[in-house]
Amino acid sequence: MPIWDFLKGQFIDVIHWTDDTRDTLVWRFEREGHEIKYGAKLTVREGQAAVFVHEGQMADVFTPGLYMLETNNMPIMTSLQHWDHGFQSPFKSEIYFVNTNRFTNLKWGTKNPIMLRDPEFGPTRIRAFGTYAIKVADPALFMTEIVGTDGEFTTDEVTFQIRNIIVQAFSKAIAQSGIPVLDMAANVSEVSDLIAKAIDPTIAAYGLSLPELYIENISLPPAVEKALDARTSRGLAGNLDDHMKWKAAEAMGQGGAMDQSMGMGFGAGMGMNMAQQMAQPGPWGQRPQQPAASAPPPPPPPPVEHVWHLAKAGQTTGPFSKADLGKMVTSGDFDRDTNVWTPGQDGWKKAGEVTELAQLFTVMPPPPPPM
Repeated sequence: MPIWDFLKGQFIDVIHWTDDTRDTLVWRFEREGHEIKYGAKLTVREGQAAVFVHEGQMADVFTPGLYMLETNNMPIMTSLQHWDHGFQSPFKSEIYFVNTNRFTNLKWGTKNPIMLRDPEFGPTRIRAFGTYAIKVADPALFMTEIVGTDGEFTTDEVTFQIRNIIVQAFSKAIAQSGIPVLDMAANVSEVSDLIAKAIDPTIAAYGLSLPELYIENISLPPAVEKALDARTSRGLAGNLDDHMKWKAAEAMGQGGAMDQSMGMGFGAGMGMNMAQQMAQPGPWGQRPQQPAASAPPPPPPPPVEHVWHLAKAGQTTGPFSKADLGKMVTSGDFDRDTNVWTPGQDGWKKAGEVTELAQLFTVMPPPPPPM
């Protein structure tokens, strides 16, 4: 290569970085021999920071802007200052570009179920997963603690460690929060804030920050979900009476309409047949007999027995049938002062005030009058 072309190369040096990978955190500006020439132009774009490393030591951090690397207070060594080394500088200088934008939609989740003590279900296990975002808050600290001399550092190289930190913080925060399992869906934001505060010191020690952390789902083991569904079904027993009444009324309405349409068709056919028979007398001149009267309508279905809920000392039990309550009267677990409720009743009432239940206490004398 001619000497003039080589000298021209020594005078022109533009240092910049454009990223289109969407996952690169740090990129080292590649230069043969890692030589940074005197008067080089350094362009740092928005969302970037440039870290200057000279002789293996952190020298300076450049924020977004355009810089001329020619000031005397910068530890810049140029090949033009070392003619005695044949344009080969013995000093090595490097520039690392750090992406300071947010890296979003990163995934986290519990690999194994987390044990906790729920105030309602007792010891149980839960799983959770969600997303988070990271951002380089301190480029110099991030380079020192995480990157080192890696020429191209991506998010995959640090997200595994961050996921472990999030899961550990989630396990501790969810166990100390005291939030019942059934109420966690309504307190997802609160749990997320607890996790973010718990892991902030650890993440900050790496030169990173966690501007976003979301919990997408908290799930129970299949056996617990099945038991919860069964409990929900039992909770619907209070509306069983109204549901059965509605189904019975619907069945009666459909049956009545069907009987009416069949009766109309049958009556029209009988009328035409009778008219033909009356027009043609029988072999002995007798008129045909009148049809027999239609059968009486079937009786309505028997009434559905009420089911009753009991309230004692702030706790509700039930539902119980009337026969069950009769047995409880005999055992002493049910008396006139017990509060009862059944679907359709306006609020709780004492058993002695309900006509349907008052007859259960006729076999026993009423309580003695007060002194």
